[in-house]
Amino acid sequence: MSAPPPRSGIGRTLVRGLGQTLITLGAVVLLFLGYQVWVTDEINEGVQSELTQDLRQRWAVGDDPLQAPDRPGGAPGQLPMEEGFAFIRIPAFGLDYVRVVLEGTDEDKLTEGPGHYPDSALPGEVGNFAMAGHRVGKGSPFLDLDQLGPGDAIIIETAAQWYVYRVLGDGVIPGQQIVSPDRVEVVAPVPGAPADLPTRALLTLTTCHPKFSAAQRLIVHAELDGQPLAKAEHPDGPPALREG
Repeated sequence: MSAPPPRSGIGRTLVRGLGQTLITLGAVVLLFLGYQVWVTDEINEGVQSELTQDLRQRWAVGDDPLQAPDRPGGAPGQLPMEEGFAFIRIPAFGLDYVRVVLEGTDEDKLTEGPGHYPDSALPGEVGNFAMAGHRVGKGSPFLDLDQLGPGDAIIIETAAQWYVYRVLGDGVIPGQQIVSPDRVEVVAPVPGAPADLPTRALLTLTTCHPKFSAAQRLIVHAELDGQPLAKAEHPDGPPALREG
């Protein structure tokens, strides 16, 4: 009969097995993160391309969701849910940064692109034009939102107009803040003061914080800079588009 292995040998075997398990788990996590970042971004690129083509074709035939809020599929005064109605451009992220903005913030819509909070203002309106977007994966539309600073332009393109918003600085409504997920007042008509009546045309972007986590929310507030510009007079976009 062979003698039982020494305790030190058993310990080495257990440590080796634990190490191999941890390596396997680490590889699985890396594969999952790779899927979340690269694969879903690639999928989203195709989805955004289709959404872009669809929206521009609709605009070309005079079908502008912002001019027909009572059309079938949308309650009176509201946009049709889950449809694209505008583009968001952020020059600080490069001239090629452009995303279709969809109506609604359900998870299935946010996998396609930034989503507009249905009860918030529309582009250019007094109030708070608010939207949500993924930080990492699903196109990562708001990946670098933390890099925006006071005065940076956020441009909304609709069928007929360009709206230029500028990120706010320090103030009662800060240009950037990090809050807990339950702080829904950041998308109120007056951010942080839901009982107040709005007097300014604001824009709010919300996303998860930090990257790869949903523990908090990163919020960026901006304000409309001047009057909207007609696309007929500015076919190549407003001057702010070339600030990046």
